[in-house]
Amino acid sequence: MDSLQQQFLHPPEEFTPIPFWFWNDDLTKEEITRQINDFYDKGVTGFVLHPRIGVPEEIVYLSDYFMELVQTAVEEAKRLGMLVILYDEAMYPSGSAKGLVVKDNPEYASRGLKMIEYPCNRDNEINIDLLEGDSFVSAQAVKKLSLEAIDSSTSLVLDCVNGRVSFRTPDDDNWSILVFIETYSGGNIRGIHFGEDDGEENAPASADLLNPDAVAKFIRITHDRYYEKLKSYFGNTVIAMFTDEPDILGRGSARDLKPWTRDFLSFYKQHGNVEEHLASLWFDAGDETETNRRNYRKTVNKRLTEAYYKQISDWCTSHDIALTGHPARSDDIGLLDHFQIPGQDVVWRWVAPEDGKALEGEHSTAGKCSADAARHRGRRRNLNEFLGVCSKESPWALTPGDMKWYIDWLLVRGVNLLSPHAFYYSIDGERRSHERPPDVGPNNLWWPYYKQFAQYMKRLSWLMTDSTNQTAVAILCVEDHLPWKIVKPLFENQVEFNYLEETLFLSSSYLRDGKLEIASQSYQTMVIEDTSKLESAVIDKLENFLQSGGEVVVLTDEHEPLPVNGAKAIQRPEDIVDTLSQIHREEVAISPASKGIRVSKIVKDCQLFYFFVNEGEENYEGTFRLKEEGSVEKWDAWTGEIEQVTLQRQSSELVAPLIVERRSSIVYWVDTNQMPLINEAVIPSFRTEILELNHNWIIDNKRNLSLESWLHWDGMESFSGTVIYENQFTIEEMNSITRVYLDLGEVYEIVKVSVNEHEVGVKMWAPYRLEVNPAYLIKGVNKLTVDVTNNRANEMDDARLTSGLLGTVSLRICYK
Repeated sequence: MDSLQQQFLHPPEEFTPIPFWFWNDDLTKEEITRQINDFYDKGVTGFVLHPRIGVPEEIVYLSDYFMELVQTAVEEAKRLGMLVILYDEAMYPSGSAKGLVVKDNPEYASRGLKMIEYPCNRDNEINIDLLEGDSFVSAQAVKKLSLEAIDSSTSLVLDCVNGRVSFRTPDDDNWSILVFIETYSGGNIRGIHFGEDDGEENAPASADLLNPDAVAKFIRITHDRYYEKLKSYFGNTVIAMFTDEPDILGRGSARDLKPWTRDFLSFYKQHGNVEEHLASLWFDAGDETETNRRNYRKTVNKRLTEAYYKQISDWCTSHDIALTGHPARSDDIGLLDHFQIPGQDVVWRWVAPEDGKALEGEHSTAGKCSADAARHRGRRRNLNEFLGVCSKESPWALTPGDMKWYIDWLLVRGVNLLSPHAFYYSIDGERRSHERPPDVGPNNLWWPYYKQFAQYMKRLSWLMTDSTNQTAVAILCVEDHLPWKIVKPLFENQVEFNYLEETLFLSSSYLRDGKLEIASQSYQTMVIEDTSKLESAVIDKLENFLQSGGEVVVLTDEHEPLPVNGAKAIQRPEDIVDTLSQIHREEVAISPASKGIRVSKIVKDCQLFYFFVNEGEENYEGTFRLKEEGSVEKWDAWTGEIEQVTLQRQSSELVAPLIVERRSSIVYWVDTNQMPLINEAVIPSFRTEILELNHNWIIDNKRNLSLESWLHWDGMESFSGTVIYENQFTIEEMNSITRVYLDLGEVYEIVKVSVNEHEVGVKMWAPYRLEVNPAYLIKGVNKLTVDVTNNRANEMDDARLTSGLLGTVSLRICYK
């Protein structure tokens, strides 16, 4: 298995992180080439070429000169063996071609449905005055139960004759006439020149993404233009086209509109909707309200899929590249159907280590959304655009430790193509440096150490590609909502699961020997959080699954009847783990229990791996129980270290040590063809000496400064950069030293450590502990050097974050 280990240590470049590269200033071919080579030197061998606000007006989007710059970038990428993902818009959201779709075809501007209410007297006649571009859709009489509620059972569709609608109220109740009009939404996208942003005069008009003709024009303007200039690079250097959160109404659209397009009423009714149900998109219509709204959303998504995503996907397929990117919402899993590389994004710190945001809320599903969409559609890769506006205390206050947390959060959920947001071409001026900050690449203080991040992402992206996670639990979901309440306890108890959409459950899965099989996955248990949304066809197949030997668990109120005969019912999400069969609970078992440990158990190349991530704030030390017999190796994706693991046998089971520090991960490879290494010997004891190093520090050549935040030093309150700390310690006995550990205590936030001019290592998050090679030590006086680099937010935002080495600092020396 040496080749497998070598692939892990030195994975192919297809597994590189592919960051967004903001083209946001006056672009030159020389600077483009220089930056690409800088990426390459740091192990980043791909990029998403993303035009961004800040480009001067002289560089016209898709002009000959613009395309020359693009070709320069792609040619240099090809020369270096790098990968390029093209971006289909000038800024975002996608679909407008910077307003060019609408420019010569104003009828292609984004559309919406508005509702106008006319309270009724006894006899009513209404003149419907349409603005230019408006179209009459429907007029209805509704009985009002309150200001926001209607009796939908009495609703009547009214005829419109020569622009007039009349209605005589049948009783003395409160009635209104509702007129539904299709209109221009007034929406825009964000452009790439100053003056084209949200709310600014020249913001480009958004296009009608539900109109296949408008989308076809978008493709001709953008996709065909790129192919015209870059044809020879498609399918090799250029691997994909990125579409970014298309917005049907556009940004800043008129209030209270619903997505709509020309002649959509017939499409709406063809897909099972009733014209009278339009009112329930605005008013409470009783029990049917949510059903009507859900059906409307499904119909809009179906039209968006047909008109937009499928057209673009077909174009990408016929031009030998993939469609990637992501929809507007974090759990829009159904809209990923036509993506060759399904994607999602994690932005605005909606997901974060603090406040339960790792596991709670709709955004906490974004990692599994793209990963499970890919799993059940047989796609090799899935992408996540992450880190955009994910700082904490101020716009640039993202720590390298939090960056690592986000990387691990995604990888352990199955994301295997990481797209950091973003590397900035320029941070010159406030509008560039603070456009969805921070720069997470070349303009940040961790850039000298980024190669380790890049290699880490490559190793684990390789591991999570062409592999199958070993779970038999599926969470049933709908196309536009992923349950999170019922999966939180599964995460916290190391029970792995996958989201399975109802549409795929019905169309692409089949039952065999008590299991539900789809793509490479096989499920024994289906879990349902909300049974109120189950369609009859789904219920029928679930009951067939139960009859074949499967298991169904539903979260339901104890007073409600079970919609699925034979299912197990639970009343609280936290009951799910105890309700699952023992086989699921024991697939991965750690001791002691921890709510912060995540795991993915996978098979790759017929080999078994356990991938553990510490998502919490405390170091974890314990064991995990192996279900398999075999030799075990521990693979550290961060350091590249591989070592044989000595196991213990407890009763009839093998137990492996499990140490996962804060902000870290570890991979265990189980080779079932080899005998395990079992240690039955008594572990020898060691003598330990602790040396405290909290005084006599020389800091930037100034003696005896205290270990305190730089905020206390005059002139350093807004400093971002590196300060050098030096100290000395004495070793009297050398021959019997076995291990040496340096603990720096509290640090903000990057340290590079040397002992006697030998580099010990770099740490970028707590715990700030490093092992020192005893060979670096000498008998007598030794020199310790610690380079400390803080957060760039102090310089960029005047954030005045705590900075520096605060300690306490100690050396722990182990002797035989």
